[in-house]
Amino acid sequence: MGKVYLVGAGPGDPNLLTLRASQILGTADVVIHDELVTEEILERVPATAIKVCVAKGRHNCSQLRLVQVNELMVSEAKKGKNVVRLQGGDPFIFGRGGEELEHLIANSVDFEIVPGVSSATAVPASVGIPLTNRRYSSSVAIVTGHEDPSKDKPRVRWSQLASSVDTIVILMGASTFRKISRELLDSGMTRDTPIAVIEWGTTKRQKEKYTTLGEAAEDTSIDSLNPPCVIVVGKVAEFANVKIDSGKESRG
Repeated sequence: MGKVYLVGAGPGDPNLLTLRASQILGTADVVIHDELVTEEILERVPATAIKVCVAKGRHNCSQLRLVQVNELMVSEAKKGKNVVRLQGGDPFIFGRGGEELEHLIANSVDFEIVPGVSSATAVPASVGIPLTNRRYSSSVAIVTGHEDPSKDKPRVRWSQLASSVDTIVILMGASTFRKISRELLDSGMTRDTPIAVIEWGTTKRQKEKYTTLGEAAEDTSIDSLNPPCVIVVGKVAEFANVKIDSGKESRG
């Protein structure tokens, strides 16, 4: 039997791929990857390997459900293949890594977990934002802006987050951030709270927008943010305004 590697591809820049992840990609027989994995990273996959892109509703990708991805990993491993399940960022931070691991264990498939550099920390750092700072931020919450619709009720309690942490990092919030902004304002956060929005962070497609919570709640252009998107809410977002030139495209 082969082996399955649950691998984090990092935030997008191939230079932020871990050494172990790069080694494993070079020996892969099958790579099952999300569309958020950049072409520069996929270039490290052997030409003889089978590459399968899986993502919900995204162009050029097979719209495989989680159960189908799980079955594909197991079936290819049982053929003796080295299978890499490659996900953007870290597969255990708002990825499917935990659920996929459960399936591998249940089917007695050998596996290795290779953590990735999470976009939640790497993308803010790339534009000069420290998520913690002795003067302004002693606590950080990393939350999803898009919860599983099958849940009986939302798990993210924005009203409590607004008063309990100094910095909020939102992943997968491109389509919901204006609504989230209003909820945070209703929960007591001030309108002048700094916001940093980074699309496709660490890549050539990077775009940045700097605003405030009050403006974000009313700005209809916020609705057209493109995923992947990392949003930082809190005083530390102001650090991005004094960053050195990153060579990436900025806006706002």
